[in-house]
Amino acid sequence: QREGKAVVWISDPVHGNTRKTENGFKTRDFDNIRSELRAFFDVHDEMGSHPGGVHLELTGEDVTECTGGVSAVTDDTLRHRYNTACDPRLNGSQALELAFLIAERMRLKSGLPPL
Repeated sequence: QREGKAVVWISDPVHGNTRKTENGFKTRDFDNIRSELRAFFDVHDEMGSHPGGVHLELTGEDVTECTGGVSAVTDDTLRHRYNTACDPRLNGSQALELAFLIAERMRLKSGLPPL
């Protein structure tokens, strides 16, 4: 900003939060993803900058590839519907939970009341 440059800040909280379980599944922890996303908005609030976007790996399907969230997927239940051909994706419930978090933060930034 000081240099007069327009920068688009984008968060990609899914990719940096990959781990392998004891039973060999590649997964991501929803709580870590949510924490990183909250920190993204916190930093922009603190710096007076604009959060320009968020990239998420997700599917609307009821998969069990990422642990946590309202769907309560655990390391033990990953095997139930682990369908990814490559990287673990947030399921529909987890993605919707993050969508509401993003909407809430954008509303606050815009001066709108909470949902």
